[in-house]
Amino acid sequence: MEAVMASPLDLAGRVVDVVRQVAGPGAEAEVGTEYAELALTRFANSFIHQNMADALTTIRLRLHLDGRTATGSSTVVSADGVRDLVERTVAAVRHCPPDPGWPGLTPPTAVAEGGNWDEETAAAGPEQRAERVREFVETAGGLEAAGYCRTGQRHGAFANTAGHSVTGRSTEAAMDGIARCGGADGVARLGSFRLADLFGNVLGARASVKARAGVAPVELPPGRYEVVLEPTAVADLLQNLATYGFNGKAYNEQRSFAVPGEQQFDRSVTLVDDALARPVLPFDAEGARRAPVRLVEHGVTRTVAHDRRTAAEAGTSSTGHAVPGGAAVGPVPLHLGLAPTTAPSGATRPGEISGPAEVSGPVVDADAAALVAQLRRGLLVTDLWYTRVLDPRSLVVTGLTRNGVWLVEDGEVTTAVQNFRFTQSYPQALAPGAVLGIGRHPVVQSHTFSNAWWSAPPLRLASWNFTGGASG
Repeated sequence: MEAVMASPLDLAGRVVDVVRQVAGPGAEAEVGTEYAELALTRFANSFIHQNMADALTTIRLRLHLDGRTATGSSTVVSADGVRDLVERTVAAVRHCPPDPGWPGLTPPTAVAEGGNWDEETAAAGPEQRAERVREFVETAGGLEAAGYCRTGQRHGAFANTAGHSVTGRSTEAAMDGIARCGGADGVARLGSFRLADLFGNVLGARASVKARAGVAPVELPPGRYEVVLEPTAVADLLQNLATYGFNGKAYNEQRSFAVPGEQQFDRSVTLVDDALARPVLPFDAEGARRAPVRLVEHGVTRTVAHDRRTAAEAGTSSTGHAVPGGAAVGPVPLHLGLAPTTAPSGATRPGEISGPAEVSGPVVDADAAALVAQLRRGLLVTDLWYTRVLDPRSLVVTGLTRNGVWLVEDGEVTTAVQNFRFTQSYPQALAPGAVLGIGRHPVVQSHTFSNAWWSAPPLRLASWNFTGGASG
C-alpha cells in the first residue's frame, strides 16, 4: 500500500518532467493524478446479484503554451503512455484558440496532506459490504429490497511547472436501498468516509416502515402546500443551488441568482461548503487548498465558489473549487451543507443517521418528526428526482416526488399521497420568512461514485408549488 500511496505523486512529477522535455521551458502545465479502488455490492429482490470492483490510475494534464490552452487525459501510466499524452496535448494546443483569460498556475502552497481516511474502510471487501446488505434485508421484514453498498479509496496528487506539488488520500462508503410494499417504495440513504458509520439494520428498518406507510395513496389537488422535506429531498436543493447558483462561472456570466451582500435567504439558513468534512481529497483540480467556505451566513449571500479563472475574472481569489473540465462547467461547490440548528450534547456527527425513533407512521426519525409535529396541514416529502432547471437565473426547477409523500394534519401523518410534479424556485423556497424549521442532524449523501457529497438535515418550508400529478 505504501507504493500505491507514493505512486500518484511520483507519476505527476514524471509527467511534468516530460512536459518540460517536449514543450520546452515556456510551457505552463498542471498535472493531476489519482489512483482509485472502488467497489460496489448490488442487491435486488432481496438478494445480492452483483459484486463489482475497479482499480484505476488516471492522469489529467492541462497545458498552456504560446497563449493557448489544451487539456488531455489518460489511464496509460507507462513511460510511453505518459509521453504519448504529453505529445498529443502539445499538438492539440497549437490548434486551440488564444486564451487571454489564462489565470496562471497555483504557486507553491502549503496544503494539509491526508484527508478523510479510515483503514477499515480502505481494507473492506465484499464480505463487509454483504453484512450491511444482510442487515438491510432482514430488517426490511420480508419486503422486497434492492439497492447497493459501496466502498472506495482514493490516493491523489498534483504537480505543476511552477513547483507546486501536493498529495492526499481519502476513503468513502455509502449505502442506498429501497424496500417495496404493494407498489410503494421506501428509501434510506447514507454516506461517510467510514464504513462503520453505515448501519444496514437502521437503514432497512427506515425503508420498510416508509414503504408500508406508502400503500394505497390518495390523490390531492395541486397547489401550494407547507412541507417538511426529508434529507433525501433537501440534498436535491443543495445540488441545484451548488451547480447553478454558487458556481463562479454562472455568476460571472450573470446566469446566477446569487448577489453577495444581499439577504437572499431566511436568517436561519447558513450554507457551508466543507470538503474537509467529506470523503474527498484536501485539494482541488488546480492543486489549491480546500477549506470551509461560507457561501451564505444567516441568510446573507457572502460569496460564490471560484477556481483561478473565474476568480481572476471577478477580481478575487480562488476558493479551492476547481473541478476537471471547469472551463466548460465552472467551479461547483460539490460538498455543500445546510447548517443544522444547534444540536444538543450527544447529537450525532454530520453524516450519521440517529437510531430508529419512537414515532409512528412514515416519520421514522425524531429529527423530522419534530418538524412534522409543527404542521397544521401540509405534506411530508421523502425525495425529489428527475429535476430539471427551467430558468437558471431564478433557479426555477421542475421535477417529481418519489419514495413517499404523506398528508399531515394537526401534526399527525394521516394518509399516503400520490406523487406530484412540482415547479418551484429553490431560492424563493428558502427566502426570508419561508423557512419555518431546520433539523439538528444533517445526513451526508452522494450519488454512486460521485465526488459530490451533500450534508442535509430535514427542512420545514412555508410553501412548495405542486403543479400536477406525476403523469403531467
